[in-house]
Amino acid sequence: MDLMEFISFGFIQRALLAGSFIGILCSVLGVFLVLRRLSLIGDGLAHATFGSVAIAIFFHMPVLSVSVPLVAVCSLGILKLTERMRLYGDAAIAVVSSLGIAVGVMISSAAGGFNIDLFSYLFGSILSITASEVATAIVLSVIVVVIVLLYYNDLLSLSFDEDYARASGINAGSINTVFIVLTAVTVVLTMKVVGIMLVSALLVLPAVTALQLARSFSSTMMIAAATAVISIVSGITVSYFLDLPAGATIVVINLTFFILALLIKKILKMRDVASSAA
Repeated sequence: MDLMEFISFGFIQRALLAGSFIGILCSVLGVFLVLRRLSLIGDGLAHATFGSVAIAIFFHMPVLSVSVPLVAVCSLGILKLTERMRLYGDAAIAVVSSLGIAVGVMISSAAGGFNIDLFSYLFGSILSITASEVATAIVLSVIVVVIVLLYYNDLLSLSFDEDYARASGINAGSINTVFIVLTAVTVVLTMKVVGIMLVSALLVLPAVTALQLARSFSSTMMIAAATAVISIVSGITVSYFLDLPAGATIVVINLTFFILALLIKKILKMRDVASSAA
């Protein structure tokens, strides 16, 4: 099979289209998450997503229509626990994460155990994505990216110095609420690409890769977006031809890019040191 025949398949086109949009979305939010030291929130919300998916499957309801609002509520719960209950961020994430896992396990047990649908969400099934899911992913991705662009300066200020941002008049409470809800929507969309178990990897790896190479915030965003899209497109292609799990392949390629970025950074640093010595 040649590459043109591969691209001609409808399910491949849907996977590449949805994956690219979601990859850009993950990379954009991922940079802010990493800078704000909230990398673990993706993992915590992924566990909450597991519970929401179990609920949706148990009641025979559309997964996205159940998971998006429920995970958004969980994300707000993390925010409120952090702000009002004086819990550290990782402790609040652990509370919500534990609840999500517990609910998912209880419901799946009541339904007679794990089924194929639930496993597909656990480990990703981007090659089985439907046209309606593609449309939903594109629409939600565009909405989230537009909102991020509208609040770009405020998010940037909060990411580097929240105290200064508050003192300068930025409504940190509202911005944080919007940001945490956008993260929840992103996590729900990403579960179809790499699976609930690997969601945090797609949020974090493109961002940390870009941070090794970029010299400005805008270039960090662009490198992260490019890394995410390339890893998803190449991951889908490699997984299809080698008969590998698409989600895991995408994450491994992302990890490879991160290792290469570390090596490039080290080489450049050594070259700069050598130039200074000369």
